[in-house]
Amino acid sequence: MTSSLPRPGFSDIDAWGVTHPGKVRSENQDHFFAGALARRGRVVPVGLDEDGRSEAELRRVASLAVVADGVGSAHRGGEAARLAVRDLVTAVADFYEQAERSESRDPEAFSRLLHDAALSCHESLLMRGQQVGGGRQFATTLTLFLGLWPQAYLLQVGDSRCYILRGHELTQISRDQTLAEDLVDQGVLTRTVAENSRWANVLSSAMGGEQAAPVVTRVTRDWGDVILLCSDGLTKHVPDGVIQDRLVRMTSARQVTEQLLQDALDGGGTDNITIVVGRTYPRREGG
Repeated sequence: MTSSLPRPGFSDIDAWGVTHPGKVRSENQDHFFAGALARRGRVVPVGLDEDGRSEAELRRVASLAVVADGVGSAHRGGEAARLAVRDLVTAVADFYEQAERSESRDPEAFSRLLHDAALSCHESLLMRGQQVGGGRQFATTLTLFLGLWPQAYLLQVGDSRCYILRGHELTQISRDQTLAEDLVDQGVLTRTVAENSRWANVLSSAMGGEQAAPVVTRVTRDWGDVILLCSDGLTKHVPDGVIQDRLVRMTSARQVTEQLLQDALDGGGTDNITIVVGRTYPRREGG
C-alpha cells in the first residue's frame, strides 16, 4: 500500500518551474514558488538541496508549489501575485508542524489552516488597495499544492490550474473560478461555447478581488505521479492533450517545463506563462 512506503526524500523528487512574460505583454505579472519544506519551518526552493547539504541535514517533510497570476495591469496584479506567493509560503511554513501534530485527532487541520491563510492574504490585499487609494485593487489568482505523503492538499482561488498525471491519464484537479465555468455548472452554456465566450476570462473569485472563495481539495499521491501547476498563459495556447503527451514523454521536470513554455510561445504567447512541474520518481519493487 502507498501509505506504508516511506516519505520521499530530496533524491526521490524531480521538480522545476519557469515563468515568461510571453510575446505580447511587456510586464510579467505571474509569480511562483517551487520547492519543499524542511523541519523547523525551513523553506527550500528548488535547487537549494543540490548545493552540497545532506538530506539528513535538511530533513525534507513536504513538497510546496504556488502559482499566482496578477489580475490586470490597472489593478497592480504583479505586486498582488508576488505578495500572495510570499505570504502563503510563509503561512504554510509557520503552521506546518502545528498541523502535522494535530492531524491525527483533527483531520481537517491542514484544510482549515490553508483556507484561513488564503482569506487572511485576501484581506491583506484589500487593505493594501485601500491604502493606495484611487480605487485600485491588488488582485491575483492563486493555486497552491502542498504535497505531504501520501495525501496532498490543493488550495485554489481563480483560474490558474493544477493537473495530475497518473500513468498516462491527465486530470485537472482544480476548478476554474470563472463566470464561464459557473454558467457551465448551471447548464446555461456548453463547455465548448463557454471556453470561447467572453466570460472565459472573467474571474468569479480572486485574491484581493471583489470576492475570494478559497477551495481546498485533498488528493492522494503515489510514486510516479506528476503534478503540474500553471497560469492560463499555458492553457490558452496548449491543449490538454498536448500537455498530457509532453508529461508522459518527459525526461525531467526542467525539460518538460521548458518544452511546454516553448509550446505556449509557439501557439501565440499572448499572456504571461508560468509552469511548475514536480514528480516522485517511480518506485521500483523492493526499493
